[in-house]
Formats: sequence, C-alpha cells, structure tokens
Amino acid sequence: MNKYELMFIVRSDMEEAEIKSTAENMKKILSDNKATIVEEKVMGQKELAYEINKMKTGYYFLYIVETTSEAINEFERVARINENILRHLTIKVED
Repeated sequence: MNKYELMFIVRSDMEEAEIKSTAENMKKILSDNKATIVEEKVMGQKELAYEINKMKTGYYFLYIVETTSEAINEFERVARINENILRHLTIKVED
C-alpha cells in the first residue's frame, strides 16, 4: 500500500449540498476500492490562479490516503469525466 495526496477543485457555482455530495462521491470511490483515508481537509472556497471554464473560484478538497494504484486510477478516471470537478492532482508521498 502506498500513500497518496489527492487534491481536487469543485465548481463554486453549485448549491452547498451539491458540492458536499460531489466530495462524498469521490470519497466513496476510494472506500469502494479499499482505500484508507488517513486525513481529510476541506480547504473551502478559494480564488483560482487563473480562470477555468469561466470560473474564478472553486472549493478545494484534500485527501491523504493509503491505497493501491488501482484505486488511484479509478479516482482519476472519475475525476476526469465528472463535470463538477474543475481540476485534480495526485501525488505519491514517499515515506
């Protein structure tokens, strides 16, 4: 099992319940693939460095997980096709 940092930005033009639902769905994808979430941070709404899809702000979420590469691949696949996620980033943490 490897340790990863997963950060993603959710669109800010949605209702608060939709934003939370999107984050919960991403967490569910990890737990369904037997990932252990070590730490979870809701960083809140922040201004983007540059405009993405005409959005100037987004809600940032950070998960630190221990899992296999298969779970990460599934997370990234869903993040790419989910229209509510503006950007995502996965970093493998070396111990």
